[in-house]
Amino acid sequence: MADEHRVLVNDEEQYALWPRHKQIPAGWRETGCAGSREECLAFVERTWTDLRPRSVREHLAGDLAG
Repeated sequence: MADEHRVLVNDEEQYALWPRHKQIPAGWRETGCAGSREECLAFVERTWTDLRPRSVREHLAGDLAG
């Protein structure tokens, strides 16, 4: 279906909705979630709770550790 989407994630653990019929762009991979836009958005809202890129989270965690 043209209105089906899938949820992609990149190495920085940032999420994106992507039309299911389009090729996945370089640097992104599937999360396993696919369905309507609303279903995919709900998955992203449940999963992506810290919007900072992974590298920023790791850098800040290193600063806190000393």
